[in-house]
Amino acid sequence: MDKHRFPIGRFEWPETISAEKRKECIRALSKAPSLYREEVEHLKKHQLDTPYREGGWSIRQVVHHVPDSHLHGYIRFKQALTEESPEIKPYDQMAWAELMDSSGEIEVSLKLLESLHQRWVLLLNELQENDWIRTFRHPESGRSTLEEAVSLYAWHSRHHLAHITSLKERMEWR
Repeated sequence: MDKHRFPIGRFEWPETISAEKRKECIRALSKAPSLYREEVEHLKKHQLDTPYREGGWSIRQVVHHVPDSHLHGYIRFKQALTEESPEIKPYDQMAWAELMDSSGEIEVSLKLLESLHQRWVLLLNELQENDWIRTFRHPESGRSTLEEAVSLYAWHSRHHLAHITSLKERMEWR
């Protein structure tokens, strides 16, 4: 079950992140929207409504969850760049995934992800070296630098994409 829950492994907070690693993370965020679209655009309704694991979200919910989460990430970055170590507000991901907009057509979330990542990547590419060490505080997980956070969101993109690709492989959906 853990293999299905964490198909690329759990996120590990990096000790340090090189400029090249940050660039890799930005590239991952840049490519994520097209990768998601490619993996889900030909799926049928029953496939979109199939959970990626027992007790897990459906592919549809995953597609809606990623832009929800990344909207929070984008706002957290902007807060950290404009405020001194702001405390950010967490949200209940599970409850959000149960709201009506997470059961609707995925096209709107795919478009949102594309637009959001375009803006976010534009912002990330303009950050100066000293911007990457700016922080925000999460009431549960503590302080994060922007370079740690970009690593988290790049992982998050790959993590949920792997939920989709591994389910498609297990189900032999071509």
